[in-house]
This record gives sequence, structure tokens and C-alpha cells, in this order.
Amino acid sequence: MSNTSSSTPDDRIPVIVGVGEITDRPKEIAEGLEPLTLLEEALKRAEQDSGGKLLADIGSLDVVNFLSWRYRDPEKQLAQRLGIQPKHAYYGPVGGESPIRYLHEAAQRIARGECSVAAVCGAEAQSSATKAERAGVTLPWTPFAHDVEEPKRGAAFQKPMAVKLGVFRPVTVYPFYEVASSARWGQTPREAMAESGQLWSTYSGVASQNPNAWLKRRFAPNEITTPTADNRLIAWPYTKLMVANPTVNMGGAVLLTSLAKARAAGVPEDRLIHVWGGASAEEPRDYLLRDQFFESHPQNAVLKAVMDLVGGDGRAFDAIELYSCFPCVPKMARRTLGLSADVQPTVTGGLTFFGAPLNTYMTHAACAMVRKLRNGAQLGLLYGQGGFVTKHHALVLSRRAPREPLAQDTSVQAEADRHRREVPEFVTEANGKSSVESFTIIYGRNGEVEHGVVMLRTPDNARALARVPAQDRATLAHLLNMDRTPVGSSGNIVSAEDGVLEWRHP
Repeated sequence: MSNTSSSTPDDRIPVIVGVGEITDRPKEIAEGLEPLTLLEEALKRAEQDSGGKLLADIGSLDVVNFLSWRYRDPEKQLAQRLGIQPKHAYYGPVGGESPIRYLHEAAQRIARGECSVAAVCGAEAQSSATKAERAGVTLPWTPFAHDVEEPKRGAAFQKPMAVKLGVFRPVTVYPFYEVASSARWGQTPREAMAESGQLWSTYSGVASQNPNAWLKRRFAPNEITTPTADNRLIAWPYTKLMVANPTVNMGGAVLLTSLAKARAAGVPEDRLIHVWGGASAEEPRDYLLRDQFFESHPQNAVLKAVMDLVGGDGRAFDAIELYSCFPCVPKMARRTLGLSADVQPTVTGGLTFFGAPLNTYMTHAACAMVRKLRNGAQLGLLYGQGGFVTKHHALVLSRRAPREPLAQDTSVQAEADRHRREVPEFVTEANGKSSVESFTIIYGRNGEVEHGVVMLRTPDNARALARVPAQDRATLAHLLNMDRTPVGSSGNIVSAEDGVLEWRHP
């Protein structure tokens, strides 16, 4: 029997036994590996890493959604390639938190006795796909499944006005959190930018040491935050080096088994990593239905729940991965965890520098975390996030066996919702005085301002989105003042000829 709990048999104790990664940098475009091949290779490497023969016994297979190539039923095609018929074979929806969710659910399946071997894997080949399209090269891959519907993303869930103003993509929505949270913490925009630069520099330092990373170079904080021809502003306050880099070719896989199966397969004890548990919660997909943008109630609830698993103190984790699509996410998370600004927020390198194989970055983070724990760390936290600060999932891993059996009900949605304040009504018609809740400024590829977008509160506390035209230099200068946040400042709403609200300061 194991030392988890005398009542838990070894065939109900989930452990991670193998991790595998592949980074594909073909010399010729047509030699690039397609996502299905990357998945297969990553799984074979994970089996090799475990030291046992396990692929033939996979009873649970989760494939992270990929966007660089479209297949019909990729999970079935992968199973066929591997010569297996798993009872559970799933290809999921879009979401950066999904690898952590699948790992958690796979562990729960093992704990319920539904399977003895489970695999979670993801892959993207966006670099090859983009280069092939630009060069007019036909890739010798499984034919693109044009008849398969593209998964729903950003714009499908947002209000028409958000789409019209261009604030429906991650790079233009996360700034609302970036600006509102730093104002809430009493930072000037200059201080907030400095924190982002330092944080991202730390991520890049870890990527520079990760053999699987796409960009293996440490960037200095000011290199990250200073706009240049190569590091253009995309949406204030984000430069190119502050956003995720999806143009990569990568595959990652994690193999889980029961403790009994691991021992029977001859997996060495020093390879085993225990799954202690985790938590999940989410926000409404339409971000304008949220009460505010200076914190995330689901993020807070999820992180507090995983802290409870380790005695209530975020400092108990000696290895952490805080999701890093944009700086505001790990900045908010580390404060909720009660960690200082100099904390090491990643074991992987971040979505800018390690690379952002779209939804599957956290598969690679899980691989990096397993290696870190095998090399001496005791307690690891994996925190993944999807959408626009929308879906949150965290998982605790350890070299040590947990004291309690793995819980099956791990949603903390009720706790997240309990903190939610009244949501302001969204309006598209308003006039007169209004104050800034948050903002961003969208830039063209030439570095010129396209327009600003201000999220406003009207005198009767309704919420509106308003444009700031590129030619309104006074208002733009007010928004871009580095020594004083514009959040809470007042100005006038007017209606433009195209029916869109515009905002002017003073």
C-alpha cells in the first residue's frame, strides 16, 4: 500500500510517469512535421521518459485543441496511428487552461478506477503553416479538413460594439485588466510598465535555459518595454515582446498511470510525480458582463483553493508556472498568492519566449514542472488560463504522495460568484460627463495610432465603450501620461457621425 491514505488502494492513486516534448525547426518548409505527427512523437518520447511500455494501454486520451491545421476527429486519427482504442478519446474546445483541466480530469478518472493509463497531448505547427502559405508551398500533410467548422473564438462571444472598435482579441482586451489593476494597486503607468518589463525579463531568462524553447535569449526589461521597429507597439501598453508568440512548431505530451500500474510497468520510483488536486472557475465569456477589471474573482478563488491544499500559504510552492499570455495575468496571480515581485513565476519560459503553441503551452509547462520536481523541488503549482481572463484551472503536483485521496468535485465557481459585485449595464448611447474605467490604444503595423478605446462609467454608473480618434492628440496624451493613471479621470462623451461614442478630455 502507498503512504497516501490507508484507505486508497494503489490502483486508485494517479501519478505522472512520463513527459515528452518536440520542437520542430525544419530547414525546408515542406519538411515541417504536421500536428498529428508532433503529437505521436511527443507521446512516444513521454513513454520513453517513463521507462515503461505504456502507450498500448492508454484508456483515456485528451488532445488539446489546435488551430494551425484542421482535422476531422484528430483524437481518433491519433488513436489509429498509435494502434489503440481508448474508452475516453476527446478533442476539446479552445482554451489555454485546457491542458491543466485535462490532466486534472485524467487523474480523477484514474482515481475512480475508470482507466489505468491516461495521456494528455497537444501540438501546433503554426510556423510551418504560416511560412508555407506565404511561400505558396503545398505541405505534404493530412489534407486540411475544410468541411470541419472552425472553433468559436473571441468575436463570437462579444458585443457588436466591442467588435466594431477592435476590442475583441486577446491583445486588445487584456489591456483593460492591465490598466485597471495597476491603477488599483496605486502604481503609475511608468511603475506598472517597469514591473512588466522585469517580470517578462525573468520569463525570458528561464526560456534561455530551456532546450525546448523557441527564443533562447534573455531580454533586458527595457528591451521588452521600449517600442522599436522590431518591437512595435500593438495595443497599449503591449509591445510585440509582451505578447504570446504562436508562430512555433511544438508538441508536448504527459502520461499518467495509477501507482499500481506504474510499479507493474517498471517505472522507477524517482520518475513518479503525484497529483494532489486543483480547482477551476470561470467568468462570463462576454467580458463586458464582468463587474470590474482590476481583479478576477475566478482567478482568486482558484488560487486560494490550491493554496488551501498546501496549508494556505502560496510560499509553500517551490516551483510555479503562472500563465503568461500577457503581464497582467501573472501580476494579479502572484499578488493573490501573496508572493513578492522577485518570485520565479515560471519553470518553462513564458508564452512570448518559450513560445505559445496556442492552447497547449501548459502541456509544455507540465513537462517542465515534472522535470523540476524530479530534480528536487517538492511542491509545484501549474496555473493555466483561457479566453480573456475567462477560464481558470490550477493543479498541484508533488514528489510526495498526498495525505488525502484526490477530490472529484473541484469547481470553486460558487466561491468566485459570491464576490461578484453588481454588473453595470452596457450602453451604446450616452452623452455628457463620464469617467475612465480602463482603456487601450490600438496601433498599426507602422507604429502609428489607429484609435484609442476607452471603457467608461456614465454618471448613472452604466458602462460604455468609446473611441478616441487618432487626431485627438490632447486626449491621447492624457491617456498616455506615464506619471499619472487616467483611470477615474473625467471627460465628455459625444456621438460621432457613424453612431459610435467618442470621448474627449478634458
